[in-house]
Amino acid sequence: MGMSAPNPTPGEPSLGALAGAGGALPPADMPVPEAVDVLVVGGGVNGVGIARDLAGRGLKVLLVEREDLAQHTSSASTKLIHGGLRYLEYYEFGLVRKALAEREGLLRGAPHIMRPLRIVMPHDPSMRPAWMLRAGLFLYDHLARRELLPGSTSVNLRRDVTGRALKSHYTKGFVYSDGWVDDARLVVLCAIDAVQRGATVLTRCACRQVLRSTEGWLATLDTADGRSHTVKARALVNAAGPWAAQFLQSAAQRQDVKALRLVKGSHIVVRKLFEHDHAYIFQNPDKRIIFVQPYEDEFTLIGTTDIEHGGEPGAATIDPEEVQYLCEQASRYFAEPIVPADVVWSYSGVRPLIDDESADAAAVTRDYVLELDTTGGAPLLNVWGGKLTTFRLLGEEAANLLGGPLQVTRGAWTHGAVMPGGDLATYAGQAADARHPEQAMQRFVQVMQQRHPTLPLPLLRRWARQYGSRIELLLANGTPGPEVAPGLHEAELRYLVQHEWARSVDDILWRRTKLGLHLNDAGRRQVAAWCAQHIPAPAARTTPMEKAWS
Repeated sequence: MGMSAPNPTPGEPSLGALAGAGGALPPADMPVPEAVDVLVVGGGVNGVGIARDLAGRGLKVLLVEREDLAQHTSSASTKLIHGGLRYLEYYEFGLVRKALAEREGLLRGAPHIMRPLRIVMPHDPSMRPAWMLRAGLFLYDHLARRELLPGSTSVNLRRDVTGRALKSHYTKGFVYSDGWVDDARLVVLCAIDAVQRGATVLTRCACRQVLRSTEGWLATLDTADGRSHTVKARALVNAAGPWAAQFLQSAAQRQDVKALRLVKGSHIVVRKLFEHDHAYIFQNPDKRIIFVQPYEDEFTLIGTTDIEHGGEPGAATIDPEEVQYLCEQASRYFAEPIVPADVVWSYSGVRPLIDDESADAAAVTRDYVLELDTTGGAPLLNVWGGKLTTFRLLGEEAANLLGGPLQVTRGAWTHGAVMPGGDLATYAGQAADARHPEQAMQRFVQVMQQRHPTLPLPLLRRWARQYGSRIELLLANGTPGPEVAPGLHEAELRYLVQHEWARSVDDILWRRTKLGLHLNDAGRRQVAAWCAQHIPAPAARTTPMEKAWS
C-alpha cells in the first residue's frame, strides 16, 4: 500500500488523492495473490459491487473476470438508473421501491457518468387509460423519498418541444424522472474503487476449478499469459451472471444448481431523431414498452426486446426480427418512420433472471436472490438475478451476509459514497446548488477550462463526462499527446491501459468509451494499430466483437 495523500484544499483535489490508495502499481500490473479472504468470480456490475463493498470493510479481496470488465450483460443495458415503471403492473412494489430509493444516491455519487433524465410518455388511448397512467406515476413519485428528481406532470404535446418529432395525433402525455448511466464505466469505476481500497482485480483471468474444504477454497486460475495460479480463499462469491449456474457445474462440480432464465435484450442505435434532451417511453400493442433516448450527442438509442435465449450467453446478437420490431414500435410514434437501414449500431445482452415460471419473458422478475451456503464447508455466496440500479444494495446485502462467517467488524459504508472521479462538488466551491449533479458538472468543466486552456472544449467535455476529476490523472504528463484517431489522444489511451484494464481495441472503443460510434473504419484501424504496438501480447488481441456496426 502506498502512503496516504495529504488532504486537498477546497476546490483543489491533489493528484495523490485522485490516484487513490491502490499503491504504486496500476491495476493492470497487479500480481496474483496467494491467499485472500474472498474470491469473487465475475466482472459484471454485481461482482465489482460486491468486491468494492467487501474491500471497503477491510477484507482482502480478489476479483477475477475471464474476459473484460462489463464485456457482456453489464454493458448491454438500456443505460437507465430507474425504478422500473412497468414493473408496477406486475405488482413488483418491493423491487420498484428498492430501485427508486437508490436513484438519487447513485446520481450524487457519480455525477460524471450519471445524470437526471426526464422521460416523456405519450398517451395512446388504445393502450392504457389515462387514469391508470396517473395512478402508476403517483405511486412512482411516492414509493421512495425524492429530493433531487422532480415529480411527474402532464404535458401538452401540441405545444411542448417533445411533441414536435411525434405524429400529430399524440396530443397529450406525461413526463416523469429517472436517471441515465454509462453502464460499462460504472463497472470500471467500481473496480477502481475496490482496488483503491485494497482489492486485486484481474481481467483475462479464468477461474477453472474451485475445491472446497472446511478451511477454505482452493482455486485454480488461468491468466492471459498461459500460466496457472493457485489461490486460497476463505469464501467464494459466484457472481458470474448468465454463467453462474454453468460455473457451479463446471468449476465446482455442483449439480444442485438453481434454474436461471436467460432473456436476451437487444438495442439499436440510429442517427439523432430529435434535438431536446428528454427520453421517451412508448407503449406497444403487445403490452411491452421501449425506451427511446438521446445517445452520444449525435445518435438515438432504442430498446429493448425480451427474447428467450437458449444459446451461449456470450454469443448473443440481435436478430433481424428484433431490429424490425424496434423500428416498427418506434415508428408508431414518430412522424418520420424508422427502418432497419437507419440502424448504425446494435448490441445485445443476456439477462440472468430468476425463473419464476412466468409465461411472458417480459414479466419475469428483475429482482435478485443472494444464496449463502455454509453447509458444505467454507462460505459460498451465489448471486442470482439482479438489475443495474440495485447493484449497490445487492453488494451491501452480500457483504452483510458474508460478515458473520468471516467475522467482519466494519459495517455498511457505500450509501452516499462517491465513485472515483465523482467528487465534482469539490470544484464548485461555494457555488449555489453545488450538490446538484448537473450544476456540479458545469462548474467542474469551467474549472478544467481554466486549468487546461489549450484543450479543445469538446474534448474537455467528453473527458469530464467519462472521467470526472480523474482527468488530472489522465493528464499527469501535462499534455494530451498525439492524436491517434480523431478525438482520441495518446494520453487517454495510456490512461485506459494503465488504470482501467483496457487490453483491446474493443475495450477502448465500445466499453471505456463509445468512440467506435464516432470513428470510421480508418479511425478504428488506427486505434487497433496503436493497441498492437503498445499493449503486450497476448492481451492485445482483439476480443470477439459481440456488437456489430454498419
